[in-house]
Amino acid sequence: MFATTVVLRHAAAAALAVAAIAAGPARADDGFPFGFEMTLDAARQPGSKRIPTLEIGDNGEVKLDLWCKSGKGQFSVAGNTVIFVPGQLQDRDCPPARAQADDELVAALSEAATWKRRGDLVSFIGTKPLRFRINTN
Repeated sequence: MFATTVVLRHAAAAALAVAAIAAGPARADDGFPFGFEMTLDAARQPGSKRIPTLEIGDNGEVKLDLWCKSGKGQFSVAGNTVIFVPGQLQDRDCPPARAQADDELVAALSEAATWKRRGDLVSFIGTKPLRFRINTN
């Protein structure tokens, strides 16, 4: 079942990539933030100084540093359509509430179907909308 889901996601990502190439280039100020680091637009959790960040490479590879866990994943983007495929997460010694918040964040990214950008704000729209701020410093 898992292998079938991964194969379907990769096939969909390939189809989306072809569509993106056909659609033409996006403007830099509203394009997907490849090559940037973003921070989740959320308050810190009690007892923690961390706020989740995504570091997105030029080819969509992503490094996740979450409330407690860290790991890698892959974004595939075509127009305003997005697919996120998470990789293995490194499970640090976390309080249960933070570990659950990490799992919910990864699930929300995985369920996002579209995205939009307004300046330095990037939103992923799915069952649970997420908003990130591009780190500009």
